[in-house]
Amino acid sequence: MKPRAPILEPAPAIVAEMPLESWGLASLALPVLLSSLGTSIVNVALPELVVAFETSFQSVQWIVLAYLLVITSLVVSAGRLGDIFGRRRSLLLGIALFTGASLLCAVAPALWQLILARGLQGLGAALMMALSMAMVGETVSQARTGRAIGLLGTMSAIGTALGPSLGGLLIAGAGWRSIFLINLPLGLLAWWLAYRQLPEDRNHPAKADAGFDVAGTLLLAASLAAYALAMTLGQGRVDRLNMVLLVLFACGIGLFVRAEAKARSPLIRLDLLRDPQFGSSLAQSALVSTVMMTTLVVGPFYLARGLGLDAAQLGVVMSAGPLVAALSAAPAGRIADRFGAHSVACLGLVGMLAGALALATLPAAFGVPGYLAPLLFMTASYALFQTANNTSVMREVGPGQRGVVSGMLNLSRNLGLITGASVMGAVFAAASASPDIAAAHAAAVAGGMRTSFAVAAALVLAAIAIAAGARRLTVRDRSHAVR
Repeated sequence: MKPRAPILEPAPAIVAEMPLESWGLASLALPVLLSSLGTSIVNVALPELVVAFETSFQSVQWIVLAYLLVITSLVVSAGRLGDIFGRRRSLLLGIALFTGASLLCAVAPALWQLILARGLQGLGAALMMALSMAMVGETVSQARTGRAIGLLGTMSAIGTALGPSLGGLLIAGAGWRSIFLINLPLGLLAWWLAYRQLPEDRNHPAKADAGFDVAGTLLLAASLAAYALAMTLGQGRVDRLNMVLLVLFACGIGLFVRAEAKARSPLIRLDLLRDPQFGSSLAQSALVSTVMMTTLVVGPFYLARGLGLDAAQLGVVMSAGPLVAALSAAPAGRIADRFGAHSVACLGLVGMLAGALALATLPAAFGVPGYLAPLLFMTASYALFQTANNTSVMREVGPGQRGVVSGMLNLSRNLGLITGASVMGAVFAAASASPDIAAAHAAAVAGGMRTSFAVAAALVLAAIAIAAGARRLTVRDRSHAVR
């Protein structure tokens, strides 16, 4: 990948400008918080929405699904829009879309209108997710990139953890529409901060000739939507609908690669994917995100059925993981800045492997402490890996590709989360050997727990192998270049 031009550390003479850098980081962090909050806050309202719209639970699930599908399908294109039309301008558009769509969600009189508004909200969130990370290089010095990306990771974790509890309080006090109305003041604040604190878009001569790859965008969006639908609608089962959607996904990706090879201004430069470090970073991100989703899918059933926790105890234990992620991400960024992103990412993978193996073995002997300690260790290791991995990629990418590369990093994470929710859920159900997990015996659930995290450990091992292979290829290519 094309190396970035170095950004010099601030000299003592301009120390007074450091608060401006902090405000710039705040203007990037708040959109990340809003987008992650939009993912998690709605789930707690689903039972209320079933009653409000007099419909089925399967129907109201599309309120969640529409948001995730749009983000997954368009996050790469959102990054590309920022590269072409200006990242600050596009981020402001994303915040405005998210805020306006939140108002539409709050006043929606019918379910189908709420679902459409959630899709529009997802488009705004895709712009915010892709461009907040892409603008880090324009907001802070290169030496502080890891810390800035760690802060964004912290805000994402806080949003995810805050959603259910905040949503529950709002619904209890003011009804389900309040979970969308809360975004209005936050969205206006985020827009004002971004408008006042982020640097103006620079006019690059190349942008005048750059076009938006409409065909590539449509092919990629349709392909990713087919994959996301296959994973979510099938719920991990292999049936006819699954297979048709997966075939459509494979065909769509093939057509996308062919279109990108011929496009004058491709959405994704295929040479980026051929770079061993970049390609391996995306693969590792998808694998470890799959593993982390296992804790959110398998964990509640094991804690409730296997260890006998009630709802209140379950909520406390389940909130520990996001809390540790929120506390770990910022220190992880400082560690990556000091010791090197690649080494820290590898350390995070090794920690995740140890945590997954411990989750497969310790809970049966030590109960809740045997579950909680490995979970916290694995979550901290995940924060270490994710921050270092994103830092490594964003430091090396050329300025003209920051938006699309940020979008691809978010895409790999989202695909991992979707795959984890469906496939790892199916692994747990199959290993438990029970047609109804909610009524399964404790021993069956414990067996499913052991198998699920043994598979998760194998996925982390695959990520370690990919990282090692990419490292060897990079070293070999550099030695050939020297010769």
